[in-house]
Amino acid sequence: MPLPFPLSEGSADIYLPAPDDLEVVFANAFIKLSGKFVFCASEFELHQQISKLFSAREWTKIYCSEDKWNESFSNTISLATCDASITGCEFLVARTGSIVLGSASQSGRSASVYAPVHICIAYTNQLVYDIKDALLALKEKYALTGNMPSFITFASGPSRTADIEKTLVTGVHGPKEVYLFLVEASVEEVN
Repeated sequence: MPLPFPLSEGSADIYLPAPDDLEVVFANAFIKLSGKFVFCASEFELHQQISKLFSAREWTKIYCSEDKWNESFSNTISLATCDASITGCEFLVARTGSIVLGSASQSGRSASVYAPVHICIAYTNQLVYDIKDALLALKEKYALTGNMPSFITFASGPSRTADIEKTLVTGVHGPKEVYLFLVEASVEEVN
């Protein structure tokens, strides 16, 4: 059956373009969702900031299965006994403050959900404005291999629910805290 109003199919964006840089839009939205945001101008600063966090919180058992950071940050092999887990992500959605995670990453499905604290490391070149942009970017990213992740999730801050007597509780279905370290992408990290 033909659509009665084909021009109103919803192909136009309903949200206004980002008023600020995507980094600022994401940081504001992520913080409103109780996430903890840290901007790092370089990889060196990333290592410094994460080391400070570990010292301040007295975390000694860190789980990380990502090759890029495993040697620098990981010191435990058990996700079940860790203080925090470190993962990467597919993309960041600035408008909603969401982290896009997929099963194709080295961390898989559980590292971002199972640990009491999730630390995500992302780069400025992973920022997109809206969910639609993230889905299109995922489709483009995996078009060459044809292996779209079997699981994609949009994580927006710490786990929270109000199902229990209508009282907001955090950390019931996932991490109690989520840290996002956003690193300024250099030329070698663009691809």
